[in-house]
Amino acid sequence: MQPSHTVLIGDFAPLTLGMLADINHAAGLSNTLHIIVHSPNRSPLPSGRAPTLADVVRWVQVACQPFGFVQVHTFDSLGLPKISFDYRFDDHLDEQAFLDICQALDIPYKSAKLGIKNSPDQAPPFLHRLPKTCDDAIAIFEQPLAYFHRLAPACRYFYTQTVCIVGGESSGKTTLVHKLANHYGASVALEMGRLYTHSHLGGSELALQYSDYAPIAINHAKAIDTAIHAATAPITLIDTDFATTQAFCETYEGRTHPLLASLIESQRMDFTIYLDNNVAWVADGMRRLGDDAKRSAFAEQLLNILARHGISHHTIDDADYHARYLQAVAWIDRHILGNLSDDGRISGKATDEN
Repeated sequence: MQPSHTVLIGDFAPLTLGMLADINHAAGLSNTLHIIVHSPNRSPLPSGRAPTLADVVRWVQVACQPFGFVQVHTFDSLGLPKISFDYRFDDHLDEQAFLDICQALDIPYKSAKLGIKNSPDQAPPFLHRLPKTCDDAIAIFEQPLAYFHRLAPACRYFYTQTVCIVGGESSGKTTLVHKLANHYGASVALEMGRLYTHSHLGGSELALQYSDYAPIAINHAKAIDTAIHAATAPITLIDTDFATTQAFCETYEGRTHPLLASLIESQRMDFTIYLDNNVAWVADGMRRLGDDAKRSAFAEQLLNILARHGISHHTIDDADYHARYLQAVAWIDRHILGNLSDDGRISGKATDEN
């Protein structure tokens, strides 16, 4: 007889497509699926970020939001002591522990099953063995960036590492961002000041004033959030940051914008690459800082703001544009992706061959 309730217990970090397949399968075994999420225990990402219990609950709830027959819990929300059990790896749960879980869920013990991957030969009747999936291997949990394509869409925003390209005027930021996006298949948040200048100022910074910096900053924050939540690769590329916009404000307006200062602190990028101001100026009809003295002063202002807010950065100083691209790829592969193999769909090495 089909049980009325199925229970899955695990940390679900990272939430993978294989786990979603498990959820789909378990949900088909009964009228209601109860997912109990326990605290994750994972190594930090290259950025230092590690998921909390609330993060993981969010991912599972977002992924299962269309399903009224799935309920998400934690041991705390059920008033239960935490137990060390994960449906993917453990093959035994004490019957009394499962009885306590059923009581906390207010479901009949006799009409409930516990989903499990590795049931023993003499399995108790409350266990139901789930089929194997391609995400059962431990590697995906130890190297989530290498298996980014197997992460559930609901959690990719958390795992993608933001890489911001900053630098002085006409330093090749936007070109490098698009080259890197092509190389890694990454999503991009474009430079909002440039877009705003064309959409609101007639294509030239000549009309820029203090009141423009708030909408530029707000639109940029939205663009970054959109790019992160639509992440297609282990890195997401950001064309300039709030510190750069602050440098323009301080250079043009002679004062610091409080909204930008707040966003610099509250919306940190994971990694920042600074392009030295040692390439030729390219006039585009928009920029106003064309001579060497003004370009150098702006670059110095930007570096001061980065230091003021404690933002570390990697400097790329080759005067050749293609060499800058190769240096950026090498640094990202080494310091963020860890030279991961192509098995995880991480890009191959960039070359300088024509």
